[in-house]
Amino acid sequence: MEKRRLGRKGLSIAPLVLGGNVFGWTADKKTSFDLLDRFVDAGFNAIDTADGYSRWVPGHEGGESETIIGEWVKSRNARDKVVIITKVGSDMGQGKKDLSAAYIAKAVEASLKRLQIDAIDLYLSHWPDPDTLYEETLGAYQKLLREGKIKSIGASNLDANQLRAAIDVSETKDLPRYNVLQPGYNLYDRGEFEGELRDLCISENIGVITYFGLAKGFLSGKYRSETDLGKSQRGDGIKQYLNPRGHRILAALDKVSAKHNAKPAEVAIAWIIQRKGVTAPIASATSLEQLESLIRAAALKLDSDDVADLDQASA
Repeated sequence: MEKRRLGRKGLSIAPLVLGGNVFGWTADKKTSFDLLDRFVDAGFNAIDTADGYSRWVPGHEGGESETIIGEWVKSRNARDKVVIITKVGSDMGQGKKDLSAAYIAKAVEASLKRLQIDAIDLYLSHWPDPDTLYEETLGAYQKLLREGKIKSIGASNLDANQLRAAIDVSETKDLPRYNVLQPGYNLYDRGEFEGELRDLCISENIGVITYFGLAKGFLSGKYRSETDLGKSQRGDGIKQYLNPRGHRILAALDKVSAKHNAKPAEVAIAWIIQRKGVTAPIASATSLEQLESLIRAAALKLDSDDVADLDQASA
């Protein structure tokens, strides 16, 4: 399978990243193990998680996803088969988003212990922390890189000005640089990434791993009216997409799906994979059936007419 390089001298990953946000939440341990087994067997290698997954679930404290991934890696002796991506900076009880050096030093040890590995392949700043200077955060990463506890760094949820500022600090202070960005991006939500931010990532050779590829499930095509919102716990979040533009996008997905004998979700993910500047999208699955659909999406090649239809509908 084709591998894509994440940023300057970066890690090589297949063009689809498995989202671990569901592990220990809507996918129990056995299901998570089955999903990870099949994902790797299909030739993919990158798994995305975060220390905060799944702190939002009643009774959870965070780290549940990392723990399941760590148990799977150990039980399958799979460390050399996967690229492990995790994130730091979410509120894990300290009451705020935190990228201070002291917090990162503590959090990385907890993630390494849960993941049962010696080094994290890609460590991301999960959220901007307005109270901490980039110099402090990047300095903390420099120490971890030198100690061999992490191999590469990136950031999630930065806008173009924030990413530019972080790069400038790296250059002027001789500190490690963010090699990967993780923005939200899909057929409906295009504005966060396209434009200045994408141009910056391309010019600086920064790898891009996108999330929310199905717009919280809306682009699966299962939600066509407000009566469908009860099909998901995330119905309230999907309601925002039920408007004329959303329906135009679904119609275009239906047209392209019928042409390729594919599902709307597969077309939506294939569209992201083929976008300029994107290394790979993150996609989650809670069943083997859903995972098989994602695997098909990674192999689906859209032609110029397909892309034009989708671009026009979602413009």
